[in-house]
This record gives sequence, structure tokens and C-alpha cells, in this order.
Amino acid sequence: MKFLAGDIGGTKTVLALYDADQNLVTPTVEATYPSASYTSLEAIVQTFFSQQKLTGADFAAGTFGVAGPVVAGRAAITNLPWIIDERQMSETLALPKVTLINDLVAIAGAVPHLPAADLVTIHEGKAAATGPIAVVAPGTGLGEAYLIHDGTHYRAYPSEGGHADFGPNSATETELLQFLQKQFSTGQTPHISWERVCSGSGIPNLYAFLKEQGKV
Repeated sequence: MKFLAGDIGGTKTVLALYDADQNLVTPTVEATYPSASYTSLEAIVQTFFSQQKLTGADFAAGTFGVAGPVVAGRAAITNLPWIIDERQMSETLALPKVTLINDLVAIAGAVPHLPAADLVTIHEGKAAATGPIAVVAPGTGLGEAYLIHDGTHYRAYPSEGGHADFGPNSATETELLQFLQKQFSTGQTPHISWERVCSGSGIPNLYAFLKEQGKV
């Protein structure tokens, strides 16, 4: 029984084939595609199928972690002009079942299972055994999610915290906020989120600010 998994981001899309008869932890096949070079997720999956000489009928189901909120089986991808719909994907690709989940929910769900070798302590502290866990993932944008322990195991939940207001905490950060407000002004005070600062797309903004300040 084969399963298709995908990590769909603004920069790249990673697709992987898992075989329940072998190992559901290690993919049998994995391939990466530049997202912006394709008109839709379906086009990428069709390319993957063609390369692997497979069809949707070869899979039991497909699950895709997407960069954006998922509402009623539909998602508008952040930083891409894509609308993804579970039912439409299932019909187009002949996949028996398609499920969309927020990409950070997918990542967060794996966090409790990470081995110690994959963890790095940035700031020493005393963690509560079943306390909440925050997941912050700067990429093309700024993804955030969190985990709550339900008494038996952790459950992952989505958050669009990357779109929360950037809150300056120093004179320099206040100047940065004012700089970005000018940069993104359209006649009214623009919304400056944390994603404008802490993400791949935010790095050029920081560079432009520091350059204006004569610090680079």
C-alpha cells in the first residue's frame, strides 16, 4: 500500500512516496521541485507521477502540508498564486483520498518524536514534561504552530502568528518599523508583520534598512 506525502512551500515542493509494506518513516522515493515554476500543485504531482511511472490509482491516499490556512478542504498558498482543493485534486489526479493540512501542523506533529541527536539547546531552561510546545519556522514566510498535551499525547494546532504585528523592542527596531512602513506604504499605514522581518522574504528588508543606516 503506497502513500504520497508533500511539503508545499512558496520556494519549493517536496514530494515523497511511502510504502506501508516497507517503512512509513523513510520514503521510498523523494523529489524536490521549484514551486514557482509550476502553475499548480496538480502539475507538480503529475510530473512526479510521470517520472516515477505511477498514477494516482497506485496510491491509497495523499496528504499535503501547505503553506497557508486550510479551510473546508481548500487552501490559498502563501507567496504563490495557487488555490488547492482536496476534492479537485482527488479527481484530477485519480487519487482515492486527498488531505490538506497546514504545513506547520505537519512539522509540529513530528516534533515530539525527534531523537535527542536532532535537538540543539539555544537557551538552557527547565521544560515541563507535558507543557505547551511552540514551533517557529522561518522559510519563504514565517510559519508558526503549537502543540498541547491532551493527557495522552501531543496534538498540533495551526497558527498564523507570522502575520501578527511586528512589535519593536528598542530604538533601532522602532526605526526599522518606520522604515518598513514607508517601504510598504500605499497611501495608508501598512501592516508590518513579523514575516516582513523574520523570514527569507524579510532578509532583503533588513538589508535595505541596514544599508540606509550605513551599517553595511
